[in-house]
Amino acid sequence: MLKARITEDMKSAMRARDADRLKAIRLLLAAIKQREVDERIELTDADVLAVIDRMIKQRRESITQFEQAGRAELAAAEQAEITVLQSYLPQPLTDAEIDALVGGSIAEVGAKSPKDMGAVMGVLRPKLAGRADVGKVSQRVKAALSG
Repeated sequence: MLKARITEDMKSAMRARDADRLKAIRLLLAAIKQREVDERIELTDADVLAVIDRMIKQRRESITQFEQAGRAELAAAEQAEITVLQSYLPQPLTDAEIDALVGGSIAEVGAKSPKDMGAVMGVLRPKLAGRADVGKVSQRVKAALSG
């Protein structure tokens, strides 16, 4: 289970005295625990991937803001956290795999126009969990349904 792997990695980082990695892993475990407490559930691996995805997105937004403010050292710290978080994501999908999933999902839903985009994305989102940028995939779906 992914959560157990993350906990073991935290222990390894503690033993290795890797402060930066330890900080990122502790933030991740805190976010996972917070969601479990809020929703009173045990998170599945897919749920943990969603938490990781959200944390990476937040850090990318922070990097943009730090760079605009001329705070390169803070942007570098956020990038280091992204690197640690990405190590828990599965192998990213290739463009060809994404195109195949988009085509398959459009056929599965029977989508004909951009109005059907929500239904297509609903089918696609679980297949993409942590393996592709959902924003970029939605642009491909929109292009496929428009053209």
